[in-house]
Amino acid sequence: MSVSLSHPVHATPLRAIRGRALKGRFRPPGDKSISHRAFIFGLLTCGETLVEGLLEGDDVLRTGEACKALGAAIERLGPGRWRIRGPGAGALATPRGTLDFGNAGTGSRLMMGVVGGHGITATFDGDASLRKRPMGRILDPLKLMGAQVLSQGDGGRCPIALRGVRDPAPILYRTPVASAQIKSAVLLAGLNARGMTSVVEAEASRDHTEKMLAHFGAEVKVTPDGEGRRIDLIGRPELKARPVVVPADPSSAAFPIVAALIVPGSDILVEGVMMNPLRTGLLSTLLDMGADIAVLGRRMEGGEEVADLRVRASALRGVDAPASRAPSMIDEYPILAVAAAFASGTTRMHGLHELRVKESDRLAAVAAGLSAAGVAHAIEGDDLIVEGAGSSRGGGLVATHMDHRIAMSFLVMGLASREPMAVDDVAMIATSFPEFRPAMERLGATFE
Repeated sequence: MSVSLSHPVHATPLRAIRGRALKGRFRPPGDKSISHRAFIFGLLTCGETLVEGLLEGDDVLRTGEACKALGAAIERLGPGRWRIRGPGAGALATPRGTLDFGNAGTGSRLMMGVVGGHGITATFDGDASLRKRPMGRILDPLKLMGAQVLSQGDGGRCPIALRGVRDPAPILYRTPVASAQIKSAVLLAGLNARGMTSVVEAEASRDHTEKMLAHFGAEVKVTPDGEGRRIDLIGRPELKARPVVVPADPSSAAFPIVAALIVPGSDILVEGVMMNPLRTGLLSTLLDMGADIAVLGRRMEGGEEVADLRVRASALRGVDAPASRAPSMIDEYPILAVAAAFASGTTRMHGLHELRVKESDRLAAVAAGLSAAGVAHAIEGDDLIVEGAGSSRGGGLVATHMDHRIAMSFLVMGLASREPMAVDDVAMIATSFPEFRPAMERLGATFE
């Protein structure tokens, strides 16, 4: 791998300034969730996995480095094009050093599932933000399968030394919250189990792991279970190397989409956005708010439905976003709060408890950012209420707490506010959207 993973030592602040309307075409970077999994499935498969459109953000590259430490040969062929030669499940190497995931919560948690289901020991660590994130919910089912936690930080946090088990016990596990990361860790550990591993989730979470298991030849069955789903995986499959085409990330697309909705006169085309129904909660909510978004050219790419979205500036109205929609837009609430500030009337977002354990306490960080911009709001339990006035004063400085989505959301707010909005650091944006600034500037955004 030839892409640097170094982090800037000093914070890099940035201001967004209201300017001209946004115009043009834009393709978001590859989907982050699928990119993580492309590296991991390449590791677990004997043979050559070719990936097109991989997100080359820091989070994903950390996962690639971890796969390399476990025995994969990884080569970058060109922008977004990667080749992975894996040893296959059951033949993983014990890493020589600590697996440093930086800020990558998804990568670290999914890789705990991989290690937990194999007879190797690995130490997981990351940056200050990752060390604050709870890992007990991942470790609990892995311990039921036979893995051992040798050491851990306060409250079950990184650094964590995990000893996997060569012959994990197949289990039926009911996830305590709707979480693709918990589900995926159990299924990845279950790949090496003799028998059937099952996960039951009360609410459906994003299903990329199930789809990629099937894509690589595993026997996996998904059936309805009340309001949620049951996923059954037969262990010890012979995974077959398959190409992976990564669609554009709807979570990254959210930023230019909302920017075009709130900057007067804007008209942009966002190309190739993944339309998986478990990832389109923000789009549904924006349409409920009266957003002028036309869905064009629906098609299949790499096993996922994608479409182009034509987005034009719109007069938005406040809505109630139900808690049942949270799993399908859990990463998009910060930018939804920005859209809500420019809507007319009250927007209430229900059931945001999972925002408290993301890269930052996103619920608190969003509220602080709204305060900095002079937007009336309240937190009631796990609900966020935003009193939209159709405009924003702006003029504030937002603490990002090393959270890329907080940084991008409030920069978008500044593009339509009466006064510039500033964030204290944009370095971490590279974890998910390295080209955010130049891509937005090509559409007409002004930063300084």
